[in-house]
Amino acid sequence: MADARRTTAVVRLRSRSSVLLFITSVVGLVGFTWPLFLHGRASVAQAHSADAPWIFIAVLPLLLAVVLSALAEGSLDAKAIALLGILAACGAALRIPSPGVAGFEPVFFLLIPAGRVMGRGFGFVLGVLTLAVSALITGGMGPWLPFQMFGAGWLGFGAGCLPPVKGKAEVWLLAVYAAVACLLYGTLLNMYFWPFGAGTETSFSFVPGAGALHNLHSFVMFDLTTSLGFDIPRALTNAALVLLLGRPVLAALRRASRRAAFDAPVVLEPGRTPAADTPAA
Repeated sequence: MADARRTTAVVRLRSRSSVLLFITSVVGLVGFTWPLFLHGRASVAQAHSADAPWIFIAVLPLLLAVVLSALAEGSLDAKAIALLGILAACGAALRIPSPGVAGFEPVFFLLIPAGRVMGRGFGFVLGVLTLAVSALITGGMGPWLPFQMFGAGWLGFGAGCLPPVKGKAEVWLLAVYAAVACLLYGTLLNMYFWPFGAGTETSFSFVPGAGALHNLHSFVMFDLTTSLGFDIPRALTNAALVLLLGRPVLAALRRASRRAAFDAPVVLEPGRTPAADTPAA
């Protein structure tokens, strides 16, 4: 029984919350990929500075709907919301001394064990909130923020989807996932501005109508030549942090979840009231 609790997500979303989470992810996917369907040549005037505020406005009520739905269904309670706020604040604090210089971004380290222990829905919401709060603290507001929020949310979601393993194997699994997920995060963030940021005359520019294979090759070349030097340090940093601190962080999160009893059902006994349990004076 104890082993099952070690590898089972504490917060498990039900059907309504899962549907809302899926809709939120679809909105993010559309935001990333709509430039790929342009019929004319992409230009700076079509950059995400125009649509990013609308994506940000759309994702906030959807995220709130996910949380409220989880509260209504009993997947989340006040204690889980409090832990969500604490972890988001801690994750934002990790970003203060590391504003992405040379790819040193330990902000993703906390998302992985949290998503692993608390579940994929919790990990998604935590990732989105962490990047939003850290942007407010560090002044990193811009058209890139909604896409960073989605990228971090999907990273936390993926941590909750990993297979159940225990002990050292779990830490190594999370470390490998951290490295791969951070590389994919950088690639995904490149996608949001590549159709506009690569210009129109380079060998890795986006060419509407040129075919999927041609543009895929161009994007891979763009990714390798512009951001791989940032993505690899980010991947190594977070993987190393998971190896060094993953086990105590996992233990602390599981201990907190057990003491808070997030997954314990509330049972009301008929005929008993709080007054009946109060000792007489």
